[in-house]
Order: sequence, then structure tokens, then C-alpha cells
Amino acid sequence: MTNILKSEGICKSYLNKKALRGVDLEIMPGKIVGLLGPNGSGKTTFLKIAAGILHASSGEILIDGQKPGVYTKSIVSYLPDNEYLLKWMKVKDAVRYFKDFYSDFDEKKAKEMLLFMKLDENSSVNSLSKGMKEKLKLTLVLSRAAKLHILDEPLGGVDPTTREQILNAIVNNFTENSSMIITTHLVNDIERIFDDVAFISDGKVVLQGNAEELRVDKKKSIDELYREVFQ
Repeated sequence: MTNILKSEGICKSYLNKKALRGVDLEIMPGKIVGLLGPNGSGKTTFLKIAAGILHASSGEILIDGQKPGVYTKSIVSYLPDNEYLLKWMKVKDAVRYFKDFYSDFDEKKAKEMLLFMKLDENSSVNSLSKGMKEKLKLTLVLSRAAKLHILDEPLGGVDPTTREQILNAIVNNFTENSSMIITTHLVNDIERIFDDVAFISDGKVVLQGNAEELRVDKKKSIDELYREVFQ
């Protein structure tokens, strides 16, 4: 089976700081992969390289066999950890924006997810709470028929009820034709949906493998392993 993402020796430097120090990672189709690590470990930098927003300083990354570029951006749906929706928009404007911008955007699916998330199409983006904005952004990203979904901290700063809704949306809208990378600090809340995990520290992958095999081998949950590795 051909991988959807393969990185070899990916390094990224900013002036005198090394954000990534040779990341090797392979993601197969139909897998949800947790990229786990503390703040400053290099997670977001790696995701931005995979999404084609940043260029690696050295090493190689291939998405569906291609170097990051026009094609890979057309098959990658990226949820950044920063705010990107315009304040003047209503929810329906954001949907229309994605529909105009991405040819693989499924408006029908988006509207079904808005109902599931209890989001009113006529609400202004500026009036939404942090949790509601997270649900809207996730709706937009998951409504694309992308081969690779990249979610950077999709559970950040939301209450437990919203967290559960977001997790259910991810599981219910995931298909075997796509893959997903998720970063999070809330490992205990989300580890049940991971097929594979990779722990990254100081710009290097220090542990990776099948989630269930790691649980059996180490006799610990992924959350317990995370705390052990990064204590």
C-alpha cells in the first residue's frame, strides 16, 4: 500500500534556532495519527511543511508521492491553530468562501455538520464563542474530500462538551480514503481515535508506532506514555 505522507530527515531552522532536527515519519491511507509533544517541540512547524506553507531547510517530504506544491495543496485540508476566519463573515459566508476556494468542498456535508454542531448559518463569526468557532473551522476543514486532513490543536481551549462533539465529528466524518494528522495536548481525551502515534521532542521523533501495540507492549495508555516521555 502506498503511503500518503513520507518524510525523511526533515530539518527546519530559523536563524540560530533548529525547530526540526531530522523528522522521519510515514502515514498510510485510512489512518488517524497523533503527533504528540509539548509546546515548542516542532509539531506545528512540521504540519506547516506538510501543508505547503513552510519549506524545509533540508530533507524530503512527499505528499501522495509529490513534493509540496499546487497539487499537494489541492489534496490537503489544513486546520491551523490560529484564527483565520474574517470577522465580518457570517457562518454561511464562511461556507461560501470554502466552496468558492476548494473544488473538493462538499456544501451538503458542511450544512449537515453545521446542524450536528448546532451552528446557525446566520450567526456572525465575530459573535461566536471560542468553542463555536472551533466547531465551525472543523466543519469547513472536514467538508473537503481531501486525501490528508491536518488538524493542529482542534480541541484547544474548548469545554468538555464541545470537545466530545468535535471528537464525534472527526470520527463520523473520517473515511478510509483519507488520512489524518492531529496534534493535541489533551491526549487522554483523544487517544481512543488514534491508529498510530508519534512523539516529537526538540524537533525529533523519539517514539512512534501503532497505538494499540504500544499500549500492549508498554502496558500503559498513550496518555501515560506521553507523561513518561515528556516528564
